[in-house]
Amino acid sequence: MGGGVVTLFLCGDVMLGRGVDQILPHPGDPTLREGYVRDARFYVESAEAVNGPILAPVEPSWPWGDALRVLEEAAPDARIVNLETAVTRSDTFEPGKEIHYRMHPANMPALAAARPDVCVLANNHVLDFGPPGLEETLHSLYRAGLRAVGAGRNADEAHAPATVTVSRTARVLVFALGMESSGIPPGWAATEYVPGVAHAVEPSAAAAETVRRVRQEKLPGDITVVSVHWGSNWGYRISQEQIRFARALVDGGVDVVHGHSSHHPRTIEVYRDRLILYGCGDFIDDYEGISGYEQYRDDLRVAYFVSVEADTGRLAGLRMVPLRARRMRLEPATDEDRDWLRTTLDRISESVHITLDPDGALTLVHPPALHGPPATEPGR
Repeated sequence: MGGGVVTLFLCGDVMLGRGVDQILPHPGDPTLREGYVRDARFYVESAEAVNGPILAPVEPSWPWGDALRVLEEAAPDARIVNLETAVTRSDTFEPGKEIHYRMHPANMPALAAARPDVCVLANNHVLDFGPPGLEETLHSLYRAGLRAVGAGRNADEAHAPATVTVSRTARVLVFALGMESSGIPPGWAATEYVPGVAHAVEPSAAAAETVRRVRQEKLPGDITVVSVHWGSNWGYRISQEQIRFARALVDGGVDVVHGHSSHHPRTIEVYRDRLILYGCGDFIDDYEGISGYEQYRDDLRVAYFVSVEADTGRLAGLRMVPLRARRMRLEPATDEDRDWLRTTLDRISESVHITLDPDGALTLVHPPALHGPPATEPGR
C-alpha cells in the first residue's frame, strides 16, 4: 500500500474442479451425474478439440497462466476470489442438482498458486457434495492457510467477515452472501446448528442485516467489501432487486460491491463514489468447447484491480486486465479481444466510461464526486 490507497484484486468464478481437476497432478474421481456427461474428462477433450492438446498432468499454476504475471506486476494489497467448487473426495452428490463441481484436496496448490487472501464460498457449488464436502473444503482451506468467507459450520461462521490487514492503520473486511437467483438452494442456508452458506433469502432484509454487521465490525481506516453471488448466467440486464440491494449496501457504508455468478462481465457502476461490479464473469473454468452463447465471448476473462482511498473508502481507480482462456489456461488477450471488451463494457455501463490504455489494460473513467444515482439505471 502506498499514498493512502489500497488496491484490491477481484475476479469472478474460480472453478478448479471437474475438467480442470482432471489435468492437475492429483485428479479425483471423474464420475459425474450430469444429464449428458458422465465423465469429467469429457470437458478436457472438448477444450482440446477447440484449442489443442493439454499435456496433463500440468503444473499446479497452469490454470492461472499469465494471470500470475499480471498479479505480480500489480502487487495488490489483498486478493479476493470466488472459489466456485467444493474441495473434497466425497461422493455424496447433492440430489436435485444438475451440475456438481469438486477438486481433489491434493490439488490445493492450484488454488494457492495465486496466493488469494480471501476465498469466497457463498455460491451455488460449495455444497455440491453436501455438508461432508463443505466440511472437507473448509478444512482443506484452513490447512493451506487460506481464509474462507461466506460459508461455515453454522450461521455465525458463515456470516463472519474475513479480515486482511494491509497496514498498521488499515484493514480490508470481506463479507460474502449468496442469493437464490444464482441457483443456491434455500436449504443450503446456514443456521444456528446446521452448516451452510450465508444465504440472502430475502434481499432487502439481508441488505439491512449486512449493513448492521458492517457497522458492528468496521473501524476507522477499514475498507469493506461485500462479495455477492447473484443473478443469471447470461445476459446484460441487471434486475431492480440487484440494483436496490447494491445501493443499499453502499448507503450503509460498504465501499466495494463485488458481484459474480454470470459467465461474462456485466455492468460497472459508480454510486456515491463507490464501485459496484454487478458481474465479474468467469475467471477459471472448463467451459471451452461448450457452444451456444458465443455472442458473450465467455472465453474472455477480466482481472479487476480496484483502488480505494484508505481513509475514506472512495473509489480512486479501476484497472482491468483482459485475458483469454485457452487449453484451460489464461493467456494475454489479443488487441481485437481488448477492443471488444472495452466497447462492450462501455456500452452496458451507462454511468461510466471505459478507455483502452496503451499497455492493453482497460481503465474506468467516472465523474468525480458522484454522490447520487446516475441518470439512468445500469444494464437497462
